[in-house]
Order: sequence, then C-alpha cells, then structure tokens
Amino acid sequence: MEHSAGFLKLAEDAKSRVREVTVEQTRERLKTNPEARLIDVREDHEWQAAHATGAEHMSRGIIERDIEREVPDKEAELILYCGGGYRSALAADNLQKMGYRNVHSLAGGWTAWQEANAPTE
Repeated sequence: MEHSAGFLKLAEDAKSRVREVTVEQTRERLKTNPEARLIDVREDHEWQAAHATGAEHMSRGIIERDIEREVPDKEAELILYCGGGYRSALAADNLQKMGYRNVHSLAGGWTAWQEANAPTE
C-alpha cells in the first residue's frame, strides 16, 4: 500500500519515540516472558484473513479506548503489529502517552512476520 506523505511524516515522528523490535526479538520475548502480549492493531478484515499465532486483536480504532480495561498493568510487555509497522508505531506512541512503559512496535509488521515464516493462524 502506498502511504501519503502526511501519514508517513506522522508515523516517522511516532517511531522516533517508540522502541521497535524485530520478528526474531518478538518471538524470543514471547518465549521468555509468558506474560508478554502480542497485539494485532490491524483492521477486522485483516485480522480475520490471518494473524500471528497467539496474537490478540485490538484494532487501531479501539486500542486506546480498551487497553486500560484489557491490560490494566502499565508495566505489562506489549508488542504491537500492523501491516507494515506504521499504525503499530502510532498506537505504541499513544499507549506510552497513556502511561504504558514497556511497549514495542514490530518493525515491518505483518509483512515481516510472514517473510520470516513465523507461525500464523
């Protein structure tokens, strides 16, 4: 998908404040920390088509609304992903502004996950 210049500028600004992790780092974090949560922030139709094994779904449109109810622990390790790493960076930036201190964005998102042949459902 081709992104607009304004969207890319906004996402790159968010990325300057967000920690990104690779697919390999994500899989290792999930393995070593059973409390870590992998959250897919893509749209409903993207999630329904396929998603990372073990992920939970809170789309970009609702994550800020629902996160405090779903994950009240502000120290919880959260790894967010979207299609290419832009929407997840925006969401991670917002969660950090909400007080979450251990939030990451998956670099390359769903595309990177598939390219790494990581498990999917």
